[in-house]
Amino acid sequence: MINSYKFLIFLPFFFLSCNKDIKNDMPNIILIMTDDQGWGQTGYYDHPLLKTPNLDAMAENGLRFDRFYAGAPQCSPTRASVLTGRNNDRTGVFYHGYPLNKNEITLAQKLKNIGYSTGHFGKWHLNGIRGPGVPIFGDDEYNPGVFGFDKWISTTNFFDIDPVMSDNGEFIDFKGSSSEVIVNEALKFIDKNVKQNKSFFTVIWDGSPHNPFESSEDDKIGFENLNKQSREHYGEIVAFDRSIGVLRNKISELGISDNTIIWFCSDNGGLDKISPSTVGELKGFKNTMWEGGLRVPGIIEWPKIIKPRITKYPVSTMDIFPTILEIVGIKLDENSNYLDGESVVDIFESNPETRLSKIPFRHDNRGALIDNNIKLVVHDIKNLVFELYDLSEDATESNDISKINTDLFQAMKNEFIDWNETVNIDISKMKIIDPVHWRDNERYSPFLDKWINRKEYSRYIKRKPFSVLFEGN
Repeated sequence: MINSYKFLIFLPFFFLSCNKDIKNDMPNIILIMTDDQGWGQTGYYDHPLLKTPNLDAMAENGLRFDRFYAGAPQCSPTRASVLTGRNNDRTGVFYHGYPLNKNEITLAQKLKNIGYSTGHFGKWHLNGIRGPGVPIFGDDEYNPGVFGFDKWISTTNFFDIDPVMSDNGEFIDFKGSSSEVIVNEALKFIDKNVKQNKSFFTVIWDGSPHNPFESSEDDKIGFENLNKQSREHYGEIVAFDRSIGVLRNKISELGISDNTIIWFCSDNGGLDKISPSTVGELKGFKNTMWEGGLRVPGIIEWPKIIKPRITKYPVSTMDIFPTILEIVGIKLDENSNYLDGESVVDIFESNPETRLSKIPFRHDNRGALIDNNIKLVVHDIKNLVFELYDLSEDATESNDISKINTDLFQAMKNEFIDWNETVNIDISKMKIIDPVHWRDNERYSPFLDKWINRKEYSRYIKRKPFSVLFEGN
Protein backbone atom coordinates (compact mmCIF):
# COMPACT_ATOMS: atom_id res chain seq x y z
CA MET A 1 0.00 0.00 0.00
CA ILE A 2 1.37 3.41 -0.93
CA ASN A 3 -0.25 5.31 1.90
CA SER A 4 -2.94 4.43 4.40
CA TYR A 5 -2.93 7.90 5.93
CA LYS A 6 -5.60 9.57 3.84
CA PHE A 7 -7.95 10.16 6.74
CA LEU A 8 -5.55 9.59 9.61
CA ILE A 9 -6.53 11.04 12.96
CA PHE A 10 -3.32 12.24 14.60
CA LEU A 11 -2.67 11.82 18.30
CA PRO A 12 -0.27 14.40 19.70
CA PHE A 13 3.24 12.99 19.70
CA PHE A 14 3.98 14.36 23.16
CA PHE A 15 1.01 12.52 24.65
CA LEU A 16 2.45 9.29 23.34
CA SER A 17 6.08 10.02 24.13
CA CYS A 18 6.37 12.38 27.04
CA ASN A 19 2.93 12.68 28.64
CA LYS A 20 3.11 16.46 28.39
CA ASP A 21 0.42 18.86 27.29
CA ILE A 22 1.47 19.98 23.83
CA LYS A 23 -0.54 23.18 24.09
CA ASN A 24 1.67 24.34 26.95
CA ASP A 25 4.88 23.31 25.28
CA MET A 26 4.66 24.13 21.58
CA PRO A 27 8.01 23.55 19.83
CA ASN A 28 9.43 26.19 17.56
CA ILE A 29 9.88 24.92 14.02
CA ILE A 30 12.48 25.91 11.41
CA LEU A 31 12.55 24.33 7.95
CA ILE A 32 15.71 24.97 5.93
CA MET A 33 16.19 24.04 2.28
CA THR A 34 19.10 24.59 -0.06
CA ASP A 35 18.78 24.92 -3.83
CA ASP A 36 20.50 22.15 -5.86
CA GLN A 37 22.74 20.80 -3.09
CA GLY A 38 23.49 17.17 -3.91
CA TRP A 39 23.47 14.19 -1.57
CA GLY A 40 27.26 14.03 -1.49
CA GLN A 41 27.91 17.69 -0.76
CA THR A 42 28.50 17.66 2.98
CA GLY A 43 31.54 17.16 5.15
CA TYR A 44 29.86 14.36 7.09
CA TYR A 45 29.77 12.28 3.90
CA ASP A 46 33.55 12.69 3.59
CA HIS A 47 33.57 15.05 0.63
CA PRO A 48 37.16 15.27 -0.67
CA LEU A 49 37.27 19.09 -0.60
CA LEU A 50 34.15 20.63 0.90
CA LYS A 51 34.05 21.34 4.63
CA THR A 52 30.65 21.88 6.27
CA PRO A 53 31.44 22.12 10.00
CA ASN A 54 28.05 23.52 10.94
CA LEU A 55 26.02 20.92 9.06
CA ASP A 56 28.34 18.31 10.53
CA ALA A 57 27.64 19.63 14.04
CA MET A 58 23.92 19.57 13.35
CA ALA A 59 24.17 15.97 12.13
CA GLU A 60 26.14 14.99 15.24
CA ASN A 61 23.47 16.54 17.47
CA GLY A 62 20.39 15.28 15.65
CA LEU A 63 18.91 12.56 13.49
CA ARG A 64 20.82 12.20 10.22
CA PHE A 65 18.74 10.75 7.40
CA ASP A 66 20.94 8.75 5.05
CA ARG A 67 17.97 8.07 2.79
CA PHE A 68 16.14 11.35 2.61
CA TYR A 69 14.27 12.08 -0.61
CA ALA A 70 13.12 15.31 -2.23
CA GLY A 71 9.50 15.08 -3.32
CA ALA A 72 10.61 15.57 -6.92
CA PRO A 73 13.89 15.98 -8.79
CA GLN A 74 13.23 19.69 -9.26
CA CYS A 75 12.73 22.77 -7.09
CA SER A 76 9.13 24.09 -7.27
CA PRO A 77 7.57 20.62 -7.17
CA THR A 78 9.53 19.69 -4.05
CA ARG A 79 8.58 22.97 -2.35
CA ALA A 80 4.92 22.15 -2.96
CA SER A 81 5.42 18.73 -1.38
CA VAL A 82 6.94 20.26 1.76
CA LEU A 83 4.04 22.63 2.33
CA THR A 84 1.26 20.13 1.57
CA GLY A 85 2.48 16.58 2.24
CA ARG A 86 1.30 15.70 -1.26
CA ASN A 87 2.84 14.77 -4.58
CA ASN A 88 3.56 17.91 -6.57
CA ASP A 89 1.29 17.04 -9.49
CA ARG A 90 -1.69 16.85 -7.11
CA THR A 91 -0.97 20.47 -6.16
CA GLY A 92 -0.73 21.82 -9.72
CA VAL A 93 3.05 22.27 -9.53
CA PHE A 94 4.00 20.11 -12.49
CA TYR A 95 7.34 21.72 -13.26
CA HIS A 96 9.45 24.61 -12.04
CA GLY A 97 7.59 27.90 -11.74
CA TYR A 98 4.04 26.56 -11.67
CA PRO A 99 1.86 28.20 -9.00
CA LEU A 100 0.59 26.26 -6.02
CA ASN A 101 -3.10 25.47 -6.40
CA LYS A 102 -5.18 27.75 -4.20
CA ASN A 103 -7.21 24.82 -2.89
CA GLU A 104 -4.16 23.36 -1.16
CA ILE A 105 -3.99 23.56 2.61
CA THR A 106 -0.45 24.37 3.68
CA LEU A 107 1.56 23.66 6.79
CA ALA A 108 1.85 27.39 7.42
CA GLN A 109 -1.95 27.76 7.40
CA LYS A 110 -2.39 24.84 9.78
CA LEU A 111 0.17 26.18 12.25
CA LYS A 112 -1.08 29.75 12.02
CA ASN A 113 -4.56 28.54 12.94
CA ILE A 114 -3.30 27.22 16.28
CA GLY A 115 -1.36 30.34 17.19
CA TYR A 116 2.03 30.04 15.54
CA SER A 117 3.70 33.10 14.07
CA THR A 118 4.68 32.12 10.52
CA GLY A 119 7.49 33.45 8.33
CA HIS A 120 9.00 32.67 4.93
CA PHE A 121 12.49 33.83 3.98
CA GLY A 122 14.13 33.30 0.61
CA LYS A 123 13.13 31.47 -2.55
CA TRP A 124 9.39 30.98 -3.04
CA HIS A 125 8.96 29.74 -6.65
CA LEU A 126 5.32 28.83 -6.20
CA ASN A 127 3.68 31.88 -7.74
CA GLY A 128 3.79 31.12 -11.47
CA ILE A 129 6.86 33.24 -12.31
CA ARG A 130 9.98 31.91 -14.03
CA GLY A 131 13.44 33.34 -14.51
CA PRO A 132 16.00 34.52 -11.95
CA GLY A 133 14.39 35.59 -8.70
CA VAL A 134 12.63 38.94 -8.61
CA PRO A 135 10.68 40.42 -5.69
CA ILE A 136 7.05 39.38 -5.30
CA PHE A 137 4.25 41.93 -5.41
CA GLY A 138 2.22 42.36 -2.25
CA ASP A 139 -1.01 41.71 -4.11
CA ASP A 140 0.33 38.72 -6.06
CA GLU A 141 -2.47 36.17 -5.80
CA TYR A 142 0.08 33.43 -5.08
CA ASN A 143 2.38 35.24 -2.67
CA PRO A 144 3.52 33.50 0.56
CA GLY A 145 0.97 35.44 2.61
CA VAL A 146 -1.88 33.85 0.67
CA PHE A 147 -0.65 30.46 1.84
CA GLY A 148 -0.38 31.30 5.52
CA PHE A 149 2.82 33.27 6.09
CA ASP A 150 2.46 36.35 8.29
CA LYS A 151 5.91 37.68 7.46
CA TRP A 152 7.74 37.05 4.20
CA ILE A 153 10.96 38.35 2.74
CA SER A 154 10.93 36.45 -0.50
CA THR A 155 11.84 36.29 -4.14
CA THR A 156 10.23 34.39 -6.98
CA ASN A 157 13.23 32.14 -7.61
CA PHE A 158 16.97 31.73 -6.95
CA PHE A 159 19.00 34.73 -5.78
CA ASP A 160 22.66 35.47 -5.12
CA ILE A 161 24.88 38.17 -3.65
CA ASP A 162 23.15 41.52 -2.86
CA PRO A 163 19.65 40.38 -3.84
CA VAL A 164 16.57 42.52 -4.36
CA MET A 165 13.69 40.93 -2.43
CA SER A 166 10.15 41.62 -1.30
CA ASP A 167 9.38 42.39 2.33
CA ASN A 168 5.63 41.65 2.43
CA GLY A 169 5.36 43.39 -0.93
CA GLU A 170 7.90 46.19 -0.44
CA PHE A 171 10.88 45.86 -2.80
CA ILE A 172 14.18 46.16 -0.91
CA ASP A 173 17.84 45.93 -1.96
CA PHE A 174 19.80 43.78 0.48
CA LYS A 175 23.56 43.43 0.92
CA GLY A 176 25.36 40.14 1.47
CA SER A 177 25.27 36.56 0.25
CA SER A 178 21.87 34.95 -0.26
CA SER A 179 22.40 32.75 2.80
CA GLU A 180 23.54 35.62 5.01
CA VAL A 181 20.62 37.84 4.04
CA ILE A 182 17.79 35.41 4.66
CA VAL A 183 19.22 33.92 7.85
CA ASN A 184 19.75 37.39 9.33
CA GLU A 185 16.21 38.42 8.41
CA ALA A 186 14.79 35.15 9.75
CA LEU A 187 16.62 35.73 13.03
CA LYS A 188 15.00 39.15 13.40
CA PHE A 189 11.64 37.44 13.04
CA ILE A 190 12.62 34.71 15.52
CA ASP A 191 14.00 37.18 18.06
CA LYS A 192 10.79 39.22 17.94
CA ASN A 193 8.66 36.15 18.59
CA VAL A 194 10.86 34.92 21.43
CA LYS A 195 10.49 38.32 23.13
CA GLN A 196 6.73 38.02 22.72
CA ASN A 197 6.80 34.45 24.09
CA LYS A 198 5.20 33.19 20.89
CA SER A 199 5.95 29.93 19.09
CA PHE A 200 7.17 30.39 15.53
CA PHE A 201 7.22 28.49 12.25
CA THR A 202 10.09 29.74 10.09
CA VAL A 203 10.81 28.58 6.55
CA ILE A 204 14.28 29.45 5.19
CA TRP A 205 14.64 28.51 1.53
CA ASP A 206 18.09 29.45 0.30
CA GLY A 207 19.08 30.41 -3.25
CA SER A 208 22.38 28.53 -3.03
CA PRO A 209 24.09 26.72 -4.65
CA HIS A 210 21.89 27.26 -7.73
CA ASN A 211 23.45 28.80 -10.82
CA PRO A 212 24.54 31.47 -11.71
CA PHE A 213 27.25 30.61 -9.19
CA GLU A 214 28.78 33.51 -7.28
CA SER A 215 30.75 33.45 -4.05
CA SER A 216 33.28 35.58 -2.19
CA GLU A 217 37.03 35.10 -2.55
CA ASP A 218 37.31 33.85 1.03
CA ASP A 219 34.64 31.22 0.46
CA LYS A 220 36.50 29.86 -2.56
CA ILE A 221 39.65 29.08 -0.54
CA GLY A 222 40.52 25.42 -0.97
CA PHE A 223 38.88 25.13 -4.38
CA GLU A 224 41.66 26.79 -6.40
CA ASN A 225 42.25 23.72 -8.57
CA LEU A 226 38.63 23.44 -9.68
CA ASN A 227 37.12 25.00 -12.78
CA LYS A 228 35.46 28.41 -12.32
CA GLN A 229 31.87 27.26 -12.02
CA SER A 230 32.80 24.51 -9.55
CA ARG A 231 34.81 27.00 -7.43
CA GLU A 232 31.89 29.41 -7.28
CA HIS A 233 29.38 26.60 -6.69
CA TYR A 234 31.27 25.13 -3.74
CA GLY A 235 31.93 28.62 -2.38
CA GLU A 236 28.17 29.16 -2.15
CA ILE A 237 27.82 26.03 0.00
CA VAL A 238 30.58 27.31 2.30
CA ALA A 239 28.60 30.55 2.76
CA PHE A 240 25.42 28.60 3.43
CA ASP A 241 27.12 26.41 6.02
CA ARG A 242 28.47 29.48 7.82
CA SER A 243 24.94 30.88 8.01
CA ILE A 244 23.74 27.60 9.54
CA GLY A 245 26.28 28.23 12.28
CA VAL A 246 24.99 31.76 12.80
CA LEU A 247 21.42 30.45 13.05
CA ARG A 248 22.19 27.65 15.49
CA ASN A 249 24.35 29.88 17.69
CA LYS A 250 21.62 32.51 17.92
CA ILE A 251 18.97 29.90 18.73
CA SER A 252 21.23 28.75 21.56
CA GLU A 253 21.83 32.32 22.78
CA LEU A 254 18.09 32.90 22.91
CA GLY A 255 17.74 29.86 25.17
CA ILE A 256 15.29 28.05 22.91
CA SER A 257 17.45 25.39 21.24
CA ASP A 258 16.16 22.53 23.39
CA ASN A 259 12.59 22.82 22.11
CA THR A 260 13.29 24.10 18.61
CA ILE A 261 12.99 21.73 15.65
CA ILE A 262 15.44 22.48 12.84
CA TRP A 263 14.81 20.34 9.76
CA PHE A 264 17.31 20.69 6.89
CA CYS A 265 17.31 19.23 3.39
CA SER A 266 17.89 20.14 -0.26
CA ASP A 267 15.19 20.61 -2.88
CA ASN A 268 16.52 18.08 -5.41
CA GLY A 269 19.58 16.11 -6.40
CA GLY A 270 22.92 17.62 -7.30
CA LEU A 271 24.10 19.15 -10.55
CA ASP A 272 26.02 17.54 -13.36
CA LYS A 273 29.20 19.18 -14.68
CA ILE A 274 30.35 20.20 -11.20
CA SER A 275 33.58 18.71 -9.91
CA PRO A 276 34.03 16.85 -7.58
CA SER A 277 30.73 15.00 -8.01
CA THR A 278 27.71 16.47 -6.26
CA VAL A 279 26.01 13.11 -5.65
CA GLY A 280 28.79 10.90 -4.32
CA GLU A 281 28.56 7.45 -5.88
CA LEU A 282 24.86 7.70 -6.69
CA LYS A 283 23.50 7.47 -10.22
CA GLY A 284 21.94 10.46 -11.94
CA PHE A 285 21.57 14.14 -11.14
CA LYS A 286 18.88 16.80 -10.81
CA ASN A 287 15.83 16.23 -13.05
CA THR A 288 16.24 12.44 -13.07
CA MET A 289 14.38 9.75 -11.14
CA TRP A 290 17.65 8.01 -10.22
CA GLU A 291 18.89 8.21 -6.64
CA GLY A 292 21.20 11.11 -7.54
CA GLY A 293 18.20 13.13 -8.67
CA LEU A 294 15.97 12.39 -5.67
CA ARG A 295 18.12 11.55 -2.66
CA VAL A 296 19.37 14.62 -0.79
CA PRO A 297 21.08 15.42 2.50
CA GLY A 298 18.64 15.56 5.40
CA ILE A 299 18.93 16.25 9.14
CA ILE A 300 16.42 16.97 11.89
CA GLU A 301 17.56 18.44 15.19
CA TRP A 302 15.32 18.59 18.26
CA PRO A 303 17.42 18.16 21.44
CA LYS A 304 14.42 17.80 23.74
CA ILE A 305 13.23 14.67 21.98
CA ILE A 306 15.74 13.33 19.47
CA LYS A 307 18.95 11.63 20.56
CA PRO A 308 21.82 11.83 18.06
CA ARG A 309 22.01 8.97 15.62
CA ILE A 310 21.93 7.95 11.95
CA THR A 311 18.98 6.26 10.27
CA LYS A 312 18.60 4.54 6.91
CA TYR A 313 14.81 4.62 7.24
CA PRO A 314 13.53 6.16 3.97
CA VAL A 315 11.91 9.57 4.50
CA SER A 316 10.73 12.22 2.02
CA THR A 317 9.76 15.87 2.01
CA MET A 318 6.14 14.72 1.74
CA ASP A 319 6.53 13.40 5.29
CA ILE A 320 7.29 16.82 6.78
CA PHE A 321 3.67 18.02 6.74
CA PRO A 322 2.10 15.02 8.54
CA THR A 323 5.04 14.75 10.95
CA ILE A 324 4.77 18.35 12.11
CA LEU A 325 0.99 18.05 12.42
CA GLU A 326 1.34 15.03 14.68
CA ILE A 327 3.96 16.77 16.81
CA VAL A 328 1.66 19.72 17.51
CA GLY A 329 -1.49 17.61 17.82
CA ILE A 330 -3.41 18.77 14.75
CA LYS A 331 -5.97 16.22 13.63
CA LEU A 332 -6.85 15.38 10.05
CA ASP A 333 -10.37 14.27 9.24
CA GLU A 334 -12.37 13.00 6.27
CA ASN A 335 -12.42 16.49 4.74
CA SER A 336 -8.63 16.73 4.62
CA ASN A 337 -6.68 16.42 1.40
CA TYR A 338 -5.17 13.04 0.61
CA LEU A 339 -1.58 12.86 1.85
CA ASP A 340 1.18 11.01 0.00
CA GLY A 341 3.52 11.33 2.98
CA GLU A 342 3.32 9.81 6.45
CA SER A 343 4.27 10.97 9.92
CA VAL A 344 7.71 9.72 10.94
CA VAL A 345 7.59 10.64 14.64
CA ASP A 346 8.04 6.97 15.50
CA ILE A 347 11.66 7.07 14.34
CA PHE A 348 12.54 9.96 16.67
CA GLU A 349 12.91 7.66 19.66
CA SER A 350 13.08 4.22 18.07
CA ASN A 351 14.70 2.63 15.07
CA PRO A 352 12.11 0.72 13.03
CA GLU A 353 13.66 -1.31 10.24
CA THR A 354 10.77 -1.20 7.79
CA ARG A 355 8.62 1.63 6.47
CA LEU A 356 5.05 0.45 6.06
CA SER A 357 3.95 2.85 3.32
CA LYS A 358 5.71 3.32 -0.01
CA ILE A 359 7.06 6.67 -1.23
CA PRO A 360 5.60 7.68 -4.62
CA PHE A 361 7.03 10.19 -7.11
CA ARG A 362 5.57 11.67 -10.27
CA HIS A 363 7.10 14.47 -12.33
CA ASP A 364 7.26 15.31 -16.03
CA ASN A 365 5.74 11.99 -17.23
CA ARG A 366 8.24 10.05 -15.12
CA GLY A 367 8.00 8.53 -11.70
CA ALA A 368 9.26 6.18 -9.04
CA LEU A 369 7.95 4.09 -6.18
CA ILE A 370 10.18 3.24 -3.22
CA ASP A 371 9.34 0.33 -0.93
CA ASN A 372 12.25 0.33 1.53
CA ASN A 373 15.13 -1.16 -0.51
CA ILE A 374 13.05 -1.91 -3.60
CA LYS A 375 12.68 0.89 -6.13
CA LEU A 376 10.48 1.01 -9.20
CA VAL A 377 11.76 3.53 -11.75
CA VAL A 378 9.19 4.80 -14.26
CA HIS A 379 10.87 6.17 -17.36
CA ASP A 380 7.64 6.92 -19.22
CA ILE A 381 4.28 6.93 -17.43
CA LYS A 382 2.13 7.20 -20.56
CA ASN A 383 3.88 4.31 -22.29
CA LEU A 384 4.33 2.27 -19.08
CA VAL A 385 8.11 1.91 -19.25
CA PHE A 386 9.35 0.49 -15.93
CA GLU A 387 12.49 -0.93 -14.33
CA LEU A 388 13.06 -2.44 -10.88
CA TYR A 389 16.08 -2.19 -8.58
CA ASP A 390 17.16 -3.54 -5.21
CA LEU A 391 19.06 -0.65 -3.59
CA SER A 392 20.44 -2.85 -0.82
CA GLU A 393 22.38 -4.87 -3.39
CA ASP A 394 22.69 -2.27 -6.14
CA ALA A 395 23.13 1.26 -4.82
CA THR A 396 24.10 2.55 -8.28
CA GLU A 397 20.91 1.25 -9.93
CA SER A 398 22.84 -0.72 -12.51
CA ASN A 399 21.01 -4.06 -12.55
CA ASP A 400 17.35 -4.12 -13.53
CA ILE A 401 15.79 -7.07 -11.68
CA SER A 402 12.34 -6.83 -13.27
CA LYS A 403 12.86 -9.98 -15.35
CA ILE A 404 14.04 -12.14 -12.46
CA ASN A 405 11.56 -10.87 -9.85
CA THR A 406 8.48 -10.86 -12.03
CA ASP A 407 5.86 -11.13 -9.29
CA LEU A 408 7.36 -8.28 -7.29
CA PHE A 409 7.78 -6.24 -10.46
CA GLN A 410 4.14 -6.73 -11.43
CA ALA A 411 2.90 -5.86 -7.94
CA MET A 412 4.95 -2.64 -7.85
CA LYS A 413 3.81 -1.70 -11.35
CA ASN A 414 0.17 -2.23 -10.48
CA GLU A 415 0.44 -0.22 -7.30
CA PHE A 416 2.11 2.69 -9.10
CA ILE A 417 -0.51 2.62 -11.87
CA ASP A 418 -3.35 2.67 -9.33
CA TRP A 419 -1.75 5.51 -7.37
CA ASN A 420 -1.05 7.45 -10.56
CA GLU A 421 -4.72 7.31 -11.46
CA THR A 422 -5.62 8.99 -8.15
CA VAL A 423 -3.28 11.83 -9.11
CA ASN A 424 -4.94 12.09 -12.53
CA ILE A 425 -8.33 12.38 -10.83
CA ASP A 426 -7.08 15.23 -8.64
CA ILE A 427 -5.61 17.02 -11.67
CA SER A 428 -8.89 16.70 -13.58
CA LYS A 429 -10.60 18.78 -10.88
CA MET A 430 -8.22 21.75 -10.98
CA LYS A 431 -7.68 24.76 -13.18
CA ILE A 432 -4.12 24.59 -14.48
CA ILE A 433 -2.22 27.88 -14.54
CA ASP A 434 0.85 27.94 -16.78
CA PRO A 435 3.90 29.90 -15.58
CA VAL A 436 5.34 32.95 -17.35
CA HIS A 437 8.75 34.59 -17.31
CA TRP A 438 8.81 37.88 -15.39
CA ARG A 439 10.27 39.56 -18.49
CA ASP A 440 6.91 38.92 -20.14
CA ASN A 441 4.87 40.18 -17.19
CA GLU A 442 4.02 43.84 -17.75
CA ARG A 443 3.87 44.53 -14.01
CA TYR A 444 7.66 44.28 -13.92
CA SER A 445 8.17 46.65 -16.88
CA PRO A 446 8.66 49.78 -14.70
CA PHE A 447 11.65 48.11 -12.99
CA LEU A 448 13.55 47.03 -16.09
CA ASP A 449 15.57 50.23 -16.50
CA LYS A 450 16.66 50.06 -12.88
CA TRP A 451 17.56 46.38 -13.05
CA ILE A 452 19.23 46.30 -16.47
CA ASN A 453 22.71 46.52 -14.95
CA ARG A 454 22.14 43.74 -12.45
CA LYS A 455 24.06 40.78 -13.86
CA GLU A 456 21.41 38.24 -12.93
CA TYR A 457 18.78 40.17 -14.92
CA SER A 458 20.61 42.01 -17.71
CA ARG A 459 20.54 39.39 -20.44
CA TYR A 460 16.80 38.91 -19.99
CA ILE A 461 16.04 42.62 -20.03
CA LYS A 462 18.23 43.38 -23.05
CA ARG A 463 16.44 40.93 -25.30
CA LYS A 464 12.96 41.40 -26.70
CA PRO A 465 10.21 39.95 -24.51
CA PHE A 466 10.15 36.21 -24.98
CA SER A 467 9.22 33.63 -22.44
CA VAL A 468 12.05 31.23 -21.56
CA LEU A 469 9.94 28.41 -20.23
CA PHE A 470 12.68 26.02 -19.24
CA GLU A 471 15.34 28.28 -17.77
CA GLY A 472 16.04 28.95 -14.13
CA ASN A 473 14.53 25.92 -12.39
